[in-house]
Amino acid sequence: MKKYISQSLSCTILILLITTLLSCEVFRTTPERSTSSRTASRGRTAPARRPSDRRPPARKPVAKAPAKKPAPARNTSPTYARPGDANTENIPQVVQIARTYTGTPYRSGGNDKEGIDCSGLICQVYSEMGVKVPRISWQQSEFGQEVGSVEEIKAGDWLFFVPEAGKEGYVSHAGIVTDVRGRDEIIFIHASTSRGVREDNLFSTYFKGRFVKAMRPF
Repeated sequence: MKKYISQSLSCTILILLITTLLSCEVFRTTPERSTSSRTASRGRTAPARRPSDRRPPARKPVAKAPAKKPAPARNTSPTYARPGDANTENIPQVVQIARTYTGTPYRSGGNDKEGIDCSGLICQVYSEMGVKVPRISWQQSEFGQEVGSVEEIKAGDWLFFVPEAGKEGYVSHAGIVTDVRGRDEIIFIHASTSRGVREDNLFSTYFKGRFVKAMRPF
């Protein structure tokens, strides 16, 4: 019995010894990474990748906006209608229409008998005749042909005034000559800011000093 136990114990010891030797051999064949080797491996740069043969997909061409056509050149000088008959034949009609506005109250920007301003009166009178003329007084002062002297002023001419007597300035008032009665009496109709549409003498103290020019529109 003792001999059997002794043999079994010997076999067990031998198996343990063989197992230990095999495990040590395995550990030897797997080199342990040292701290220095880890550090070295971290410092290594990865091998450069070869450029891929695959090219990026070509971008679709962006459609350009169609070029804008240049805007047609605008005619800076508007075209105005002209009376069908000679100027002398239309003057009585101009005066007649203008006088129908007598007593109309002044209204800045107004264009009818409810209220009207000086340049609006000129514009509306000719509009009722089917004639298109400028609406603003300074534009009216450049429309037509300038009358050379006061002595040449006739009915139907336009008169223009500045705000202050004896001083140069912008055109601020206008009227239509309705009658020439003499050298010192040229009557014109206009829209007064204080009294509405009325007729006055060019040679009155107030208007004589502010008068700057006369225009013959047609």
